[in-house]
Amino acid sequence: MYEQVIETTAFLKNKLPTHPRTAIVLGSGLSGVVTDLKHPTVIPYSDIPHFRSSTVEGHESVLVSGELNGTDVLLLSGRLHFYEGVSMQDISFPIYVLKLLGIEQLILTNSSGGINQDKLEAGSIMVLNDFINFQPTNPLVGPNDERFGPRFPDMTEPYCEELRGLALEKAALHNLRYVEGVYAAFPGPYYETKAEIEMLKRMGADAVGMSTVPETIVANYLGIRVLAFATITNMATGIQAKKHSHDHVVHVAQKTSGVLAAWIKDIVADL
Repeated sequence: MYEQVIETTAFLKNKLPTHPRTAIVLGSGLSGVVTDLKHPTVIPYSDIPHFRSSTVEGHESVLVSGELNGTDVLLLSGRLHFYEGVSMQDISFPIYVLKLLGIEQLILTNSSGGINQDKLEAGSIMVLNDFINFQPTNPLVGPNDERFGPRFPDMTEPYCEELRGLALEKAALHNLRYVEGVYAAFPGPYYETKAEIEMLKRMGADAVGMSTVPETIVANYLGIRVLAFATITNMATGIQAKKHSHDHVVHVAQKTSGVLAAWIKDIVADL
């Protein structure tokens, strides 16, 4: 894979007008963050060597370079999910490219189901402080290439304490409501059963989703600092009275995206 990453990095270096140190991955319904960028350069995933486009509604599948609150950033508007039938290497490939492009910090966003009723409700924003991986594999399974990172990477602090501190400082400054919590990653695409949610609750998970953890693992492996946000678009099965739908998830994410976009914009200015 190293040669493919080199090829993709060389392609993007010829296309991108700046050399950002911060990248942001946008989850379902959160592509509105792109509208705040100045001087955007938009590159469809389909034009980028070895990138794959998402098949999920709410994921635009474009790479956008621009200026956000005075800081050069890269936005990945859309991501791949394991349930789309792709490999973990496909899902995490863009993170390897970000590393070789010089990215030092990565902000991840997603839409999730809330489990912890004491802390969360639809519309809440959760700052991730840890994860539980229930996906059937992870991107580091297989031969290790030492040019990227160590065989056994540490996950003591998957979400950077310094970046989380900055996020909470900005939230306090603007009186933004948030919670901190543990994110559980399931493979999907079905919404979890009542029994599975009960299991996750007993294990200490606060929210559940179908993404984010593969990117978190690879970013830590590569030495990229990670900050992650979950937009709670619905309460999980057995907690929410009505049945789930992806349209509802995207709708709630879009309603909340303005608050999250402003928060991220404020954080980025200090990176």
